[in-house]
Amino acid sequence: MSYRVLADDNFHVKDDNFRHTLGEFPSYAEALAACEEVVERFLRQEYVPGMAESALFFRYMMFGRDPFIAERPESSDASAGFSAWDYAKVRCSEICRATPKAPGNQLRLSA
Repeated sequence: MSYRVLADDNFHVKDDNFRHTLGEFPSYAEALAACEEVVERFLRQEYVPGMAESALFFRYMMFGRDPFIAERPESSDASAGFSAWDYAKVRCSEICRATPKAPGNQLRLSA
């Protein structure tokens, strides 16, 4: 059995024209790792020292990619699933807590 990973664009919610396939993986663990990597890259790229976790999560909800694991049509395995938003919320908290706060206010304008 393989697991197909798809990703939606949070900026274009419910628009299948912005859904794309990230790949097919031989195990659930590899598919899960691929989903987590998509979220992780976005959060690391968007994070600015001193940023509040709510601000980082808001950026993800607005502009990030929303990967998910889709079963192949012939699969009956119901365990395949991943919530990118739940994962992002946890990672935003971890990233913002782990990074030292920078002096002064910083504003990130790029998306």
